[in-house]
Amino acid sequence: MTTPTTTRQVVLASRPQGWPTGDDFRLETVDLPELADGQVLVRNTAMSVDPYMRGRMNDVKSYVPPFQLDQPLDGAAVGEVVASRSDSVPVGARVLHGLGWREHAILPADRVTAIDTSRVSETAYLGVLGMPGLTAYAGLTAVAELREGDAVFVSGAAGAVGSLVGQIARLMGASRVVGSAGSPDKVRRLLDLGFDAAFDYHDGPVADRLREAAPDGIDVYFDNVGGEHLEAAIGRLNVQGRVAMCGAIAQYNSTEPTPAPRNLALAIGKQLTLRGFIAGSYSHLAEEFRGRMTEWIAAGEISVDETRREGLDAAPQAFIDLMRGANTGKMVVTL
Repeated sequence: MTTPTTTRQVVLASRPQGWPTGDDFRLETVDLPELADGQVLVRNTAMSVDPYMRGRMNDVKSYVPPFQLDQPLDGAAVGEVVASRSDSVPVGARVLHGLGWREHAILPADRVTAIDTSRVSETAYLGVLGMPGLTAYAGLTAVAELREGDAVFVSGAAGAVGSLVGQIARLMGASRVVGSAGSPDKVRRLLDLGFDAAFDYHDGPVADRLREAAPDGIDVYFDNVGGEHLEAAIGRLNVQGRVAMCGAIAQYNSTEPTPAPRNLALAIGKQLTLRGFIAGSYSHLAEEFRGRMTEWIAAGEISVDETRREGLDAAPQAFIDLMRGANTGKMVVTL
């Protein structure tokens, strides 16, 4: 196998003002340096685009450093080791790592994780067995403290995280699982996945739709959207209800500050818990999560949706489309 000497990568050309556009990205061809001792060269075969990446395009302090202008973006990717100067990671190994948005990546051997593709696809490690899956599991079990018999509402329910939240809640004994999504096709898919009720948030005020879908209220709200959804959920939460605040995609591209839910004072009398979280703080649950998820997948109890785009050239538009809700399940780019 001939070791490549150049590769292509996507860099951040400018910081988006509001909604990102194709002009905010640039595709470059760069030289690949020689491997140092302990390094591996990975030919990426698939990469992830995720909503959290939008925040990293802003030059603000956050829980993860911002992307740098004129530097390649990064994110979860899987691929094949095509050259190695490490005894622990041989050529031919299939690995997961954090240098996506490029066709080849050079990393220290201890920064890649071997994956087993004999039972699941490699892209499963970007979704159901990766960060989105851990986010769904940790958010429900550790953050929202899901209890058997809870009624659960999840927004953005047709996405990579939300679709798993609903299925895991059902498997763990939720009394009712309700989801919101952005199209009739997505609503139908949620019902196919075992949601008890689902609605298109374009069909009217979310508070009205949620009242119809959860007439007895909800105990847990898994928030991927924020804004109107969060306000509606606060109105429907029962006493001592819990909110796992995972994302707020409705306001990621806002250019003006978004006001808090107008009914936030209800949290006092209802004794609600609203807890923000990031998956990285729950890595101690990763082994437990992967064990349970692998069993659920093997038993056919979890269904996984993917929306795929092909080629590194398609990655910027795949990300933009993700922000617009064009995906059902996990958005991945194959390389």
